[in-house]
Parts: sequence; C-alpha cells; structure tokens
Amino acid sequence: MRQNRLTVIRHGQTEWSDAGRHTSVTDIDITGVGIEGATALRQKLGAQSYAQVLVSPRLRARHTADLAGFHDRAVVEPDLAEWNYGNDEGRTTAEITADRPDWNLWTDDPMGGETNGEVAARVDRVIDRVANIDGEVLAFAHGHVLDILAARWLGLDGRLGRLFKLDPTTISILSWHHGRRVLERWNSPVD
Repeated sequence: MRQNRLTVIRHGQTEWSDAGRHTSVTDIDITGVGIEGATALRQKLGAQSYAQVLVSPRLRARHTADLAGFHDRAVVEPDLAEWNYGNDEGRTTAEITADRPDWNLWTDDPMGGETNGEVAARVDRVIDRVANIDGEVLAFAHGHVLDILAARWLGLDGRLGRLFKLDPTTISILSWHHGRRVLERWNSPVD
C-alpha cells in the first residue's frame, strides 16, 4: 500500500454555505468571496506536484479547482459529491430542528437522503483509489463529505466526522506517520 499524502480543499464560499444551508445536489456557484479564496489557492498549491487531481462533480468544487489552476488536470470523482441531504436540502439546522427538535445530522441522517454509512462507503472508495495512485493526490470537494473522509482516513466511524470543522477554501492534508494514517493539517486558511 502506498503511503501518499492526500491534500483536500473545501470549495469556495457559496451563498448557501455562508447562510448555513445544507447544500448537496443543488448545483450553485461560488460567491465573489469564494472566487477570491479559490484564486489565492493557485499560489499556495502551484509549487506542489500532484500525481492526480480529483474533483467533485458539483459546480462549486469544479469552479474552485479551475480557479486554483487545475482546470486541465482535474478528474471528476462522483464519490466526492457532498452528502445527499434529501428533503433537508437547502434548509439550515435551525429550520430542520424546528420540525424535528432532537435532530442531529451526525446521528439521525437527513430525511430522504443518504445515510452516514452510505457516504462513508463512498469515501472509502476514494481512499482506495488514492492508495493506488503513485504520488500525492489533491482533491476538491465539500464540507461534510470531507469530514467523513478524514474520519475514515483515520480508521474511525464516519459519524465521527462531526469532530472535524471545515471552512470554505481551506487546505487540509491527510498523510502518514510511522506507517499509520494521520491528520497532518486541518482547516488551514489560504492566507
């Protein structure tokens, strides 16, 4: 098994991410703030060589990858799509808990969407793909799916993704230390 690093980038800010709305299948673009952050990634990431660049199929992730300078190299990876929130799409946590007071995304799953286990199975496939690439990998995706990816990288249950906070346009690195998968860096701002 290759012990390569996986650098993950959460897409730039969108109107919905700024408002705290659960966004999965709604294909919205990044805001001006998101464009600035994504453009700043070009300088940060440009010095590094990546064997493969993966990107979620969603516009906000693809646009972030394009502005960061990886337009020609990014390969769409459907398993990096954000957690499908089903009937909770576009709603804030406050709106959801007004209907279901004890609801918690990490323990109850979204209504009519994917379960945490289904998302964990998807990111496990991404981890397997990364393990078969000769060299460092860069991936552009979304907050919750990357939280679950980090948990699974560390061998944890996907529900423990709740322990990770990931802001828009941040850099995180999943790597190895003494033969074990580790979290090298998390939620680092571009500046």
